[in-house]
Amino acid sequence: MKKLIFLLGVLAACGMFTAFTLMAGPFEDVISAIKQGDAGNLGKHLDNTVEINMMGKSNSYSKAQAEIILKDFFGKNSVKSFELIHKGGPEGGSQFGVGNLVTSGGNYRTSFFLQKKGSTFVLNELRFENK
Repeated sequence: MKKLIFLLGVLAACGMFTAFTLMAGPFEDVISAIKQGDAGNLGKHLDNTVEINMMGKSNSYSKAQAEIILKDFFGKNSVKSFELIHKGGPEGGSQFGVGNLVTSGGNYRTSFFLQKKGSTFVLNELRFENK
């Protein structure tokens, strides 16, 4: 009987872990893509127009242009680590994250903004500032 209760407890814990993992949303996906230097996965969350600021140069780009710029950036700056230091935004509304990105080409204070559009969130601003 004790073994059965223990087994049920382990199964319940695994089920909850799996449920929380599957609930990972766009915010967590963006963090994961930055950590991996994966412009393709970042591209999945880009808005139709994206504001990108790199080292003080800011411009608005189409989704396709933004993905090319991000591929170029991550191609030249292999990611070593990304640490999220702050996140925020109103419950159910826009979200933002700020972190430290360490790459082969330098260290960057990185921030991103997700805006709610319909039932999903889209990435509409990315900043990479020299640290």
